[in-house]
Amino acid sequence: MVQQLSSLRGSSAEALQALGEQVDGDRYTLEEFAALADDLFRAAALLRSEAALRRAVTDASTPAQAKASLVHGLLDDKLGAPAVDLLAQAAGLRWVAARDLADAVEHLGVVAAVRSAGRRESVRLSDELFVVAQVVEENADLRIALSDPVRSTDDKRELLRGLLAQRALPATVALVEQALAGSFRSFHAAITEYQKVAAATQGEGVALVRVARELTEAERTRLAQALSTQYGRPVHLNIEVDPSLLGGMRVEVGDDVIDGTVVSRLDDARRRLAG
Repeated sequence: MVQQLSSLRGSSAEALQALGEQVDGDRYTLEEFAALADDLFRAAALLRSEAALRRAVTDASTPAQAKASLVHGLLDDKLGAPAVDLLAQAAGLRWVAARDLADAVEHLGVVAAVRSAGRRESVRLSDELFVVAQVVEENADLRIALSDPVRSTDDKRELLRGLLAQRALPATVALVEQALAGSFRSFHAAITEYQKVAAATQGEGVALVRVARELTEAERTRLAQALSTQYGRPVHLNIEVDPSLLGGMRVEVGDDVIDGTVVSRLDDARRRLAG
């Protein structure tokens, strides 16, 4: 089952779920998933840039077969058959808003990119996405360069390719590049969402853990086991070390926050004394 997008509602959410079978884990080889991801990212960009096309393939008054024929006529010689077939199927479904189709197509591209890494590299993919997000957040010059509206997307991609060259999985590179051109408000927001998709695609949850010092391997294992038991599925840990916390840890899993840091406890004590 494909993870739902929080921005999709009603028939758009149902349409995305129906299309999820097209990126099922046993459907393609890893190379085919990589090609599908690239095609879907290109298709999402096309749908966002061509308003007339976007409206034509989401018009509920047009028969599904006519919209499918339009998709094939326009894209058969531009994209691979799996991507065109998916888009033709998508055109026959109902969408609350025309823009929802592009968001859904991009999301399925992210899932396909995650699938292209394979199960053996799933943990490495999640870790690499987390590290990239941290590097960008901690490097002001890089963060400014990636958010600079004057720089072209291709220029920003080249900047990141230089950073990741020979160091990261092809799936990581594909997702990092897409984070620059997709629908998210910022690079960091995109990478954070991709981490969740990567974990969900492998049947895991994601926990952001902030600690004052590095955890030992035994501590990591115990924490992962405790969270997995609590949430009823494997939980992947993304760990940030922040000495300013003084001690303890802060754990975020989705909307759940468990704050047991020394700084948090001191703040609570100050508030009680002030009250």
